[in-house]
Amino acid sequence: MNQFGQIFRIQLFGESHGPAIGIVIDGCPAGVPLSEKDFSDDIKRRKSGRSGTTNRNEDDIPEIISGIYQGKTAGSPITILFDNKNTNPEDYQNILNHPRPGHADFTAYKKYSGFNDPRGGGHFSGRLTLPIVAAGVLAKKIISPVRINASLTEAGGSTNIKEAVKKAISLDDSIGGIVECVTENVPAGLGEPFFDSVESAIAHLAFAIPAVKGIEFGLGFQSAKSWGSKMNDLFLDENGKTSTNHSGGILGGISNGNNIIFRIAVKPTSSIAKPQETFNFKEKKVQLLKIEGRHDTCIALRMPVIIEAITAIALADFTLLKMAYSHDLRS
Repeated sequence: MNQFGQIFRIQLFGESHGPAIGIVIDGCPAGVPLSEKDFSDDIKRRKSGRSGTTNRNEDDIPEIISGIYQGKTAGSPITILFDNKNTNPEDYQNILNHPRPGHADFTAYKKYSGFNDPRGGGHFSGRLTLPIVAAGVLAKKIISPVRINASLTEAGGSTNIKEAVKKAISLDDSIGGIVECVTENVPAGLGEPFFDSVESAIAHLAFAIPAVKGIEFGLGFQSAKSWGSKMNDLFLDENGKTSTNHSGGILGGISNGNNIIFRIAVKPTSSIAKPQETFNFKEKKVQLLKIEGRHDTCIALRMPVIIEAITAIALADFTLLKMAYSHDLRS
């Protein structure tokens, strides 16, 4: 399903080259100040235009059509709409029977028996991360003073991101990257054990982002090579501050008051300019596929603000859950 959350609930809709995309946000507390201007900074960070990003240029102006009254959330579902104007659906005619390798063209066709919208990936497009960013703007307001900062630490296996992107462009190819996210001022006690752990919720949302193929918290996979005496984060005070943060700020699925730190792996963009030999399902043989359209050389360049958004959405849901189901009966 295209929805997430227990109290702070979001639901995506729309397709990449359809008339519009958007999101419905339910469960937001009433009285939170919100206007179209609040979205500007984060939407700008996601936009294309830099070297290595698509030349598809959309206005990306949010239209709030419900849930806001006199500049504040009204407690009812909030619907935010974004028009699609700079579309070229004709660029995708050749993938109807000759799906792009690495993309969801084939799996979408099989799941929906060919009734899916294939234009630009349809509902599977990275274009749908725009309304996720919009929901993240509201979520950040709910969890304040928690601060989230994500950054691209490497691309194409190199910390020289600019040169890596330049090389990929020259080769008509694409590259992936690593994005690290650090969340500060997180209160201890958010999350639930096992199925609704903080890691589970963030990972659930992370893998909803097209191109994300991996995630690790704290020391992550390196912890498998460590000793327990080195891995353990020793407590320094009664507030739970630790000498190290190998656990990434989470113990037993619950935030421990230290920074939540995780990294995601973003794969290379599936649509590349370089022709590829892949199966044509109509002709029933392998043929040369040349992908048309406008695509990112390195989608990871635009990923940090999206990662911040999904982190904020997960923590907003946990924050509201803690408020609704407090286990502390002493207060």
